Amino acid sequence: MLKSQILDKLHKKHNNISTEDIELLFNLFIKKTIDALNNGQNIEIRGFGTISRKNNKEKFVRNPKTNEKLFKNKSYKLHFKIGKILHKKINSLVDPNKEDVL
Repeated sequence: MLKSQILDKLHKKHNNISTEDIELLFNLFIKKTIDALNNGQNIEIRGFGTISRKNNKEKFVRNPKTNEKLFKNKSYKLHFKIGKILHKKINSLVDPNKEDVL
């Protein structure tokens, strides 16, 4: 789903809020999420899931083409753990289009 599609759905559901305000709120949500993850905090959205930051250790890796050893610096990756409610909705036999999450 694209950002524009999410904004359109939100505007249809909350038509008393302008499109510009919805986009501003959405961008603020994304910025706060990124800032929290950069600070090492976890993001927990009840019913949806948890996003956390995991460390990739610094280590020596090998280029498979040239067999050259390279040093890879410490980096981060995101880990998503699905929430129970979302897991049940995805795996249920009920038509997923029946209930609109947004």
